[in-house]
Amino acid sequence: MATVFETRLIGNIGKDAVVKRMERGVIAINFPVAHNKNWRDKRTGEARTKTTWVNCTIWKKEGANMRILDFLKKGALVELLGTPFAKSFTHEDGSSRSEIRLNVSKTNILRPAKCDDEMMFDVIDDNESSCEDDGCMDTSIDDFTLTDDDF
Repeated sequence: MATVFETRLIGNIGKDAVVKRMERGVIAINFPVAHNKNWRDKRTGEARTKTTWVNCTIWKKEGANMRILDFLKKGALVELLGTPFAKSFTHEDGSSRSEIRLNVSKTNILRPAKCDDEMMFDVIDDNESSCEDDGCMDTSIDDFTLTDDDF
């Protein structure tokens, strides 16, 4: 029996996408997405928000259409479909960290970062299949880095 482990994420991009060219003609497009959970504290009545950052990667082959980069800008509202996984690593200061990652298989731009007339109604539906590599990256929200061990 086949199994499915896929997640739908809707949130705002926190930084412009960064492109990393890998060996074997693989391209990784990396960007963080913020998901906000809003609620009202029952004791105080105060409005509260918890932000969860998800580091996202779109995998492409060399020579693939890269038009999606025009839309993966800080502030854009995106809907992403992909396979989630957790990654643990040791940060530069020696502390252990973990993060949520999403290997993106489908991208839909719900609201561009800048709504000028040309982009206002332009929606990107990026249905190209993702790279089959199970590689992941030692990253934080502030910096995307790749090592040879990731592939």
